[in-house]
Amino acid sequence: MDLTLGQVVYSKAGRDKGKKFIVVEMVDDLYVKISDGDLRRIENPKLKKMKHLQVTGEIILPLKEKLENKARVSNAEIRKALEVTGDL
Repeated sequence: MDLTLGQVVYSKAGRDKGKKFIVVEMVDDLYVKISDGDLRRIENPKLKKMKHLQVTGEIILPLKEKLENKARVSNAEIRKALEVTGDL
């Protein structure tokens, strides 16, 4: 599965099923960490298996650049980015 930092994904399984998140960290070949800036804040992202995520083609480029450069990303930035992205 081709996932990248800053990519918008939807949860397919678990208690957060159907929620929209942004990939904030690539852990390994099976897991990523995701955040929505609200319930799952950037300080405590959710560890999720990639197979439990529905991938969209949307990548939030400003967030991607910040995450790649290890710059600070705020929860407000994540919430605002998720608001302007389209729904499935």
